[in-house]
Amino acid sequence: MNTTIKSTTSRSHPAAFGGGAIIGALGGLIGLGGAEFRLPLLIGAFNFAALEAVILNKAMSLVVVSCALPFRAGTIPFSQIASNWPIVLNLLAGSLIGAWFGAGWATRLKSETLYRVISVLLVAIAVVLVLGHGTSAGQPLLTGNWQIVAGISAGCVIGIVASLLGVAGGELLIPTLVLLFGADIKLAGSLSLAVSLPTILVGFTRYSRDQSFSVLGRNRVFVLIMAAGSVVGTFVGGLLLGIVPNSILLPALAVILLLSAVKVWRHG
Repeated sequence: MNTTIKSTTSRSHPAAFGGGAIIGALGGLIGLGGAEFRLPLLIGAFNFAALEAVILNKAMSLVVVSCALPFRAGTIPFSQIASNWPIVLNLLAGSLIGAWFGAGWATRLKSETLYRVISVLLVAIAVVLVLGHGTSAGQPLLTGNWQIVAGISAGCVIGIVASLLGVAGGELLIPTLVLLFGADIKLAGSLSLAVSLPTILVGFTRYSRDQSFSVLGRNRVFVLIMAAGSVVGTFVGGLLLGIVPNSILLPALAVILLLSAVKVWRHG
């Protein structure tokens, strides 16, 4: 897919670190990596083309997710994640397939169409943030074979969305784990990371076959600085967890996503 290399005049390194840190902090407050907020910033403020922004976002999501697992190990040890391996494998069975096809579709879409798709998915995630993250652990929605089928189907959809936006998918995985499998919200956060990491790698591998993947080489310093800001922000956001009530935070973040969706749509 052909993309236009945008001007780099607005891509200052302090702005990259600061933007990554602020977005990481927002994501850390709700147990996400902040990639859904980083993507509109890459497109709107730093003037990357749609596919380039998705690939950059995917690279930074990979860094954040890789760091988030050990960050959370003090609260949710790896042994607890390992004991829930059937859930992880169930979702992975769908998400890996979805990630491969989602990345393939993104590389074939026209830039204008990809902007529109990104806008619609940002609106969908805003809805999920408001409706899906106030849930608490309880009985699984389904059991037995129906749960397996639903898990694979949900994983496939989440993998597609994650690849199209370059996100880790936690904003969709966490509600799925809580509602479909009855997982505790803290455990769901770590399980979502365990699913996200290989899902991101599959999407990343598929994107590496497209010429737009060279955006990482051309902007390697920018990527490293913004990824560092994202990691620092995610850590700080985790420390601030609980100070801002979800009843205020989640609707505010949903509004930010809706405004971002409008901006990305117009950008296209």
